[in-house]
Amino acid sequence: MYVAVMGEIHGHAGEQAVAAVRSAGTEVMFTLNGGHIWPFYEAARHQGLRVVDTRHEQTATFAAEAYAKLTRRVGLAVLTAGPGITNGVSAVTSAHFNGSPLLVLGGRAPAQRWGAGSLQELDHVPILAPVTKSSATITEPASAGAQIVAALTHAMEPHRGPVFRDFPLDVFGPVSGEVPALPKGFGPEKIGPEKIGPEEIGPEKIGLGQEPDPEAIAALAAAIASAQRPAFIIGSDVYFDGAEAELHTAVEHLRVPCFFNGLGRGMLAADHELAFLRTRGLLKERADLVVVFGTPLDFRLGFGRFGDAAVMHVVDAETQRAGHLDVPTVVGDQRRILAGLAAYDAPDLARARTHHEEWIAELSAAERKVAQSEETLLRAGGTVISPGRIYGELRARLARDAVVICDGGDFASYAGKLVEVQQPGCWLDTGPYGCLGNGLGYAIAARVVRPSSQVVVLLGDGAAGFSLMDVDSLVRHNLPVVMVVGNNGMWGLEKHPMQAIYGWDMACDLQPGCRYDEVVRALGGDGETVTDPEEVGPALDRAFASGVPYLVNVITDPADVYPRTSNLA
Repeated sequence: MYVAVMGEIHGHAGEQAVAAVRSAGTEVMFTLNGGHIWPFYEAARHQGLRVVDTRHEQTATFAAEAYAKLTRRVGLAVLTAGPGITNGVSAVTSAHFNGSPLLVLGGRAPAQRWGAGSLQELDHVPILAPVTKSSATITEPASAGAQIVAALTHAMEPHRGPVFRDFPLDVFGPVSGEVPALPKGFGPEKIGPEKIGPEEIGPEKIGLGQEPDPEAIAALAAAIASAQRPAFIIGSDVYFDGAEAELHTAVEHLRVPCFFNGLGRGMLAADHELAFLRTRGLLKERADLVVVFGTPLDFRLGFGRFGDAAVMHVVDAETQRAGHLDVPTVVGDQRRILAGLAAYDAPDLARARTHHEEWIAELSAAERKVAQSEETLLRAGGTVISPGRIYGELRARLARDAVVICDGGDFASYAGKLVEVQQPGCWLDTGPYGCLGNGLGYAIAARVVRPSSQVVVLLGDGAAGFSLMDVDSLVRHNLPVVMVVGNNGMWGLEKHPMQAIYGWDMACDLQPGCRYDEVVRALGGDGETVTDPEEVGPALDRAFASGVPYLVNVITDPADVYPRTSNLA
């Protein structure tokens, strides 16, 4: 029996864990049923925690991570023992690389029978340890609530990331224990309402992290003011720190053009005069200072080298300092750092501002030129469909608060190049780990969190094979989303490069014209296959109007090659 009395939970350890989770403002559990985790379901039923179950543990864990991305709270995945947990490891690893706050609760074989061959007896802790901030087994049921509060706090402390706790079956006996309050800044009153839209995720609702060094902020501001052609690259940690208001004020005060990575997209609206999407190549050619905020200096950013430009790095925790490159680094809460830049005043600021206008005008002219050249791609006709035509039709139909989810290689890469993001939390991609299969899990969470927004999942036909069965989960939970498959009948990210390098390819071909829409219809949704460029737009209109999970299966040109320039080595 579950009874709460002044912070003390009378019931088993699962009741305490769920009470702790709810105290953090997390209102949804993503899961797949297994006997080892039934006590968590019992607690969710008693305490009003919504349960959304999926067809694969990877989908459940991806959904929990997307919940974290969309709400800036801790996402919750509950996975059964053994294969349930190992099935979720790739999604946990993605959260680790993305810096997403995630709590994974697992079942575990009974401690008293450990070594006797209990069902699914596996020590999960060392498996999860390398891809989490911490991994441990709950052995003291009376302190389970306190231990989960500590885990939640750890997940949210910069640098954010996943944490794992498993519960042996024999810790679920009746017990009383204290569930302490979360530290200031981590409770639901700081993080926002249950049903949250992008306009409601105000920075005042996020707890502040490490206090940065004022002298380091001043040096950064002086470098920006004295640079002739500075630029910012804004990453996901700026979003997780809730720094959109400070970012707007800082860049408008210092007059600095901005480029974006990951959840940084939408921190300035794509149509803001200082937001740039198409001209990042000019940073290597023309910028004299590049300041990278809240994202690692990894392969996505040329490992932190931008031609002759000086580079400065702003990170949320000491662990995020670049290990391969010695660059001036400011460590601390991104809100505080950007607020410091917004308040910067110096005798040379007016002169720097004036000169920055020439640089902004140069980038703006280049951006317009590239945008004009894209029109041919976005309107392409003919007898085959180019990916660009799909994005041209989609872009015309996206609302400003649409949530766009990417799950794929070349097809999703076009989205990064052609989709304009207007609000924070409206762009969900795989991140630097590049694990396919996130699409349906992300879509489930997006529809749960944003019930009134458009939710669009962009799937390569290879990626569709990882999670399309979870359309069943969308149908069962009444979560309508629009899915668009770019179907070129191959693993394009591998086939074209293999042909270029070897002159041959192997294990790259998929079934030409595969009817992924029929899979969705069989699972209770709807969809259609499109082969004519002129039918892409009308098909999208039918998808948005359908009110059900709807898949538009677009047969694209197999000869189309995405112009990839990334160095992955």
